[in-house]
Amino acid sequence: MILTMPHRIPHWIHNARVEKHTETSAVYNPAEGVVIAEVGFATTECVADAVLSAAQAFTTWSCMPPLKRARILNQFTQLLMQHQDQIAECITHEHGKVFADAQGEVQRGIELVEYYCGIPHLLRGEQSCEVANGMDCHTIRQPLGVCVGISPFNFPVMIPIWLMIPAIACGNTFVLKPSEKDPSATLLCMELLKEAGLPAGVANMIHGGRDVVSQLIAHPAVKAVNAVGSTPVVKQIYAEAIAAGKRSQTFGGAKNHAIVMPDAPIDAVADALVGAAFGAAGERCMALPVAVVVGDTTADQLIVALQTRVSQLRVGSGMDAVDMGPLIRREHCDRVSRLIESGIQAGARLVCDGRSHVKSLNPNGFFLGPCVFDHVAPDMDIYQEEIFGPVLCILRVPTFDAAILQVNSHHYGNGAAIFTNSGGVARRFEREVEAGMVGINVAIPVPVVSHSFGGWKQSWFGDVHMHGMEGIHFYTRAKSITSRWLNDQTGSAFHMPTHG
Repeated sequence: MILTMPHRIPHWIHNARVEKHTETSAVYNPAEGVVIAEVGFATTECVADAVLSAAQAFTTWSCMPPLKRARILNQFTQLLMQHQDQIAECITHEHGKVFADAQGEVQRGIELVEYYCGIPHLLRGEQSCEVANGMDCHTIRQPLGVCVGISPFNFPVMIPIWLMIPAIACGNTFVLKPSEKDPSATLLCMELLKEAGLPAGVANMIHGGRDVVSQLIAHPAVKAVNAVGSTPVVKQIYAEAIAAGKRSQTFGGAKNHAIVMPDAPIDAVADALVGAAFGAAGERCMALPVAVVVGDTTADQLIVALQTRVSQLRVGSGMDAVDMGPLIRREHCDRVSRLIESGIQAGARLVCDGRSHVKSLNPNGFFLGPCVFDHVAPDMDIYQEEIFGPVLCILRVPTFDAAILQVNSHHYGNGAAIFTNSGGVARRFEREVEAGMVGINVAIPVPVVSHSFGGWKQSWFGDVHMHGMEGIHFYTRAKSITSRWLNDQTGSAFHMPTHG
């Protein structure tokens, strides 16, 4: 799906494209810096239509046997695999990440759909027989109703799938508001869901800004709100949803740390850090922008290894043979550049200056090469803020105790990793570190979909994470039934019933 001229990206309501809109927002090819499409923001009527479509579809969809829902998801899986390259090319065209990375994003989405094809098993309840004479008890899980998802620009396919598929697998219906920056690949997935046999109204998509999100949250038919984005944004969404009586979970910003121990193989660590810090130009919530290095000798060796690798990285259009593409917008490039300058002014040593990379690239593209800071201090903005760009910060500490204290003192707690050959140190790290996702010699510890995904502290707001059984629990509510069959009249009882 190559977009060759500006066009308007529609909403998707009741299995059809809808063109109603108020203002519009530009969609860019970030490698070229040119407008290739525009998104029309939803009108109030459009928001109401999307929720109404989902509410009407819920009546029949929630009663469909889970096995039949799974068959539709299985067909969707097959279609995603058939169109994987087409979807990935669409992602690269609007987001900028390299094509292989975009393919990997689609693959992670496919893996989640495959997991939820097992929804008949995942929705099994519990049963206790003969809890008292002639009395049984069982628990079932039932869907909530209309659910809403707000997804970010950095994963325009994977995260919408992560938010939406568990919900509809459980029998809910859905309204998605994707990022207005790169929504074409998301629309393509909606069309594939229709082709897979998903009934009209089960999955809808509308575009818009903050006012559209507020309308969705406030709508009385909406029962749950899920969002991924920056911490200030998702914290506000969570508070607004909870105040409106909705079930909510939101996933925010990150400043993921890696501790590098003296016994870790430096070359392997450098390889891992370069990929984790600069993949997708650092625009990942699970990117690794901070390395806390134990000992000056280890840090000196690591810096040399990083400089060698960073100097060889290729930056350019994501459809070319490169390692790193552009950032999403010019404004974001400017923000990252200001933070880099603040790090220099604060006294950190910029040992790799990626700003020079842009000189040989498309001058209109939103490019910024990889940067590495050494001797970063905890009070610097480049350490405290989520940069969301290709910047790696090196902090030097004398001991493992100092390293883990540094990691735990940060206000974000999305992910953390350690590089070591010591089983004892790794075991202590996994128990003491304050983060929701932990890697042992794994730089980007995104768990497989059968395990929970989510951070701690200011990286997450809610009661459960997503994926695995936690995803099932978020999108369903439990109902316990106690039953017996009356054969003989036993008379009235006026005391609290017991099962003894």
